[in-house]
Amino acid sequence: MRETPETLLARHWGFDAFRPGQRAVIDALLSGASAAAVFPTGGGKSLCYQLPALQLEGLTLVVSPLIALMKDQIDALAKRGIEARRIDSSLDRDALREVMDGVRRGSLRLLYVAPERFNNERFRRALHGVPLSLFAVDEAHCISEWGHNFRPDYLKLVRFARAHGAERVLALTATATPSVLDDICRQFEIAPEHAVRTPFHRENLELRFTVVPEAERDAALLSRLRERPQGSTIVYVTKQATAEEVADRLVAAGHSALAYHAGMKPEDRASRQERFMSGDVDVVVATIAFGMGVDKADIRYVYHYNLPKSLEGYAQEVGRAGRDGAPSICETLACASDIHILESFAHGDTPSHEAVTSLLQEVFASETRAELSFPSLAAEHDLRALVVRTLLTYLELDGYLQAETPFYESYRFQPQRSSTEILAALPERDRPFVRRVLQRVEKKRTWFYLDVESVASALAVRRAEVVGVLDTMDERGFIELQSSGMRYPYRILRHPEDVEALATTLHARALDRESRELGRLAEVFDLVEATDCQTARLAAHFGTPIDGTCGHCAACLEPERARALRAQLVVDDGPVDSETIEQAKALASQDARSARALRDPRAVARFLCGLPSPAASRAKLHRHSMFGRLAHRRFLTVLKAVEDAWTK
Repeated sequence: MRETPETLLARHWGFDAFRPGQRAVIDALLSGASAAAVFPTGGGKSLCYQLPALQLEGLTLVVSPLIALMKDQIDALAKRGIEARRIDSSLDRDALREVMDGVRRGSLRLLYVAPERFNNERFRRALHGVPLSLFAVDEAHCISEWGHNFRPDYLKLVRFARAHGAERVLALTATATPSVLDDICRQFEIAPEHAVRTPFHRENLELRFTVVPEAERDAALLSRLRERPQGSTIVYVTKQATAEEVADRLVAAGHSALAYHAGMKPEDRASRQERFMSGDVDVVVATIAFGMGVDKADIRYVYHYNLPKSLEGYAQEVGRAGRDGAPSICETLACASDIHILESFAHGDTPSHEAVTSLLQEVFASETRAELSFPSLAAEHDLRALVVRTLLTYLELDGYLQAETPFYESYRFQPQRSSTEILAALPERDRPFVRRVLQRVEKKRTWFYLDVESVASALAVRRAEVVGVLDTMDERGFIELQSSGMRYPYRILRHPEDVEALATTLHARALDRESRELGRLAEVFDLVEATDCQTARLAAHFGTPIDGTCGHCAACLEPERARALRAQLVVDDGPVDSETIEQAKALASQDARSARALRDPRAVARFLCGLPSPAASRAKLHRHSMFGRLAHRRFLTVLKAVEDAWTK
């Protein structure tokens, strides 16, 4: 007889009751249905797939965007007597082989992977034939183009789940608005009755919003840390450099503080996170790279040194405070000077019409098939890698392209045994084909190289058969295999009748996304300035309105205190220095790389406002003295001035 969920909950987690919403999600999954769980940060989403994984027969595959999150959850499960493993770039060959052996044997029931892993032809091949009882997708809001963090790779998860025959899907997120949840359910074919949402509002969180001039922000932060009782604290900032600078100032003032951001080495990030988790350090000053997967219950304070980019991001970040239920303070030190910076970030991701046009010309240069490299496209057309992926996703959704399985451009290996020993260890029926493959490798120093496409063509076999030989030898320890140069093949279903017209449509779509990003910023500014209950505003935004007021947000605690943020913004309607623009135009004619990086008004405006781009980085323009010279001005003001000068 199968154990009840309550029995498993008590035995492995030590709880005698489920949190709100958990049992409804688990019941749906155990009945064979797909489900969605929208729980606030710290609301217990992971239990909704971890517990069913103990009762379902096949593999539970969990898609999670952060290695740190995977590690923390796997370590926590091990302490509860539950085996789980992960696949990520940090695993060596032996560890990867061990994990995949467990998957194929059926002894491993819970596996964590990153969404990008589904672009890996070797991984997809390894999962072929493995029964998938549950496909769980964390941060599922990333699948929605209407959400605050759209990631095109997430759309491919839907296709994988269908193609692989996943028995049920679980979509998890902390930050889906009602429209985004509808989109998630539509994409994953989740019935509305199996979409479970729990309230956003948490009584123990005191939400504070204080408008301060930029020159007084450091003093305000230091006074809060000095006057309030000591406790674990996260200070969120926008830029990596700011994290370092603020952490240094806190240390100089006598506080135990460390910086944390994505620009650090992985081992340094892991060490700093561990010091914070253990209580060795009280304060972490971090970009949003810190937080997901940080299961620390006693965080007493979350400060936003810089304004967050969206209400969704804000909700996730403050949700890391007070998971133990004890009172916690979340305070935003709102500076009007942040507004220009955040608006510039939103504008900086938007491609120019010229860049979109040149991308389309390359994609549709061939008749039937395109094999693309995202880094190359980004550098050549001066588009962020995410923008390239998004534009190609639009082309898929509109019926121009059909993505095929990505593959590696090159393979190389170092033999661990002689070819004679390798062949002798293989079944006799496989030896002729393996021998023919090995005869076509090319040795360069200590590595052997293999052009999979040419070998497959010469032997008149499918590419997958050649890759299969390499994988088998690697899995059995006969060779040490490495692959590189990811290529993304697309079948061209139809060519656009007018490339310019299609570029205009896609550019308008990008501008629409930019407008939505700016709208999300405006919602943050409105929340800071609100005179009505700010907690109630947030709860309504996430589709879980509360009755009356919370009594513990800034508007409730200090209704008479003014929080006019935008009124402090310096008016930016003066003329832009024309000499600076002319110097930028002259720089564009300096050499080919500079010309490519400053090819149009939007690219020049990004450069002058200090917004990096692939082409500018390749041309090393981010080191030029003019880079960021107009960072104090609004991006649209600079863009308009450059556009006016461009036509002269």
